[in-house]
Amino acid sequence: MGYSTIEVRKLTPAIGAVISGLDLARPLGNQAFQEVHDALMENLVVFFRDQELSHEQQKAFGRRFGELHIHPTSINTARDHPEVLTIKADETSRYVAGEEWHSDVSCEAEPPMGSILYMKEVPPDGGGDTLFANMYRAFDTLSPPIQRLCEGLTAVHDGAQVYGGRFGLKPKEGGFPRSEHPVVRTHPVTGRKALYVNRNFTTRIVGLSRTESDALLQMLFQHGETPEFQCRFAWQPNSMAFWDNRAAMHHAMWDYFPHRRLGYRVTVKGDRPFYRS
Repeated sequence: MGYSTIEVRKLTPAIGAVISGLDLARPLGNQAFQEVHDALMENLVVFFRDQELSHEQQKAFGRRFGELHIHPTSINTARDHPEVLTIKADETSRYVAGEEWHSDVSCEAEPPMGSILYMKEVPPDGGGDTLFANMYRAFDTLSPPIQRLCEGLTAVHDGAQVYGGRFGLKPKEGGFPRSEHPVVRTHPVTGRKALYVNRNFTTRIVGLSRTESDALLQMLFQHGETPEFQCRFAWQPNSMAFWDNRAAMHHAMWDYFPHRRLGYRVTVKGDRPFYRS
């Protein structure tokens, strides 16, 4: 794919690309917007280095791609910026966000389209990388009989096991989000099929016995986490990543305790997952 306003360098053949030639503190013009969008569709996650952004500028970048999402728990938001999640770990942390492979907030009826994480502080001795996995490739490499099986199934994505279980949060009125989504979803832009289950939120497959559901999910989880589907991004201060939650999973490495890591995430609203043959 050709680009005229940006330079795009692939991180791996499977997923990920580094974009250069843009100052994201400035409004994104129409041509640059289209090329960033196209690079995201092609690579599933794109990375930017050496960006100096305020919360307002990060939100403005996110709004070029859609309405901004507010997290259902509204925890750790930046002051006066409910759309900005603070992603922080230090010597007092007992857990960090994103330790399991997941697609952000897949428990919602309309999960986010994409997430934009801007990192300000990184551990002094390395660590804290984020891994991303290509879920198109995860579906494409399943055997045809398993593909056909999965295409007819839906799965439960439950926020209670994450927010109420591991994080120990109390639900808002109405409880934590819980939704059913197709095990294989069709991407609304590319039309490609992606495996859409994740270890963090997906609890069972509808219509199967508990034994059947657990066995199939464990196989799909492990398959989706295959190293050959992945890239690994080493953060630097003022780096930013923008990933497509509809076709990529990610996993945040917590290998830097007790050091500090600090970033800010803006999330773009999405639509209801669907399957189209």
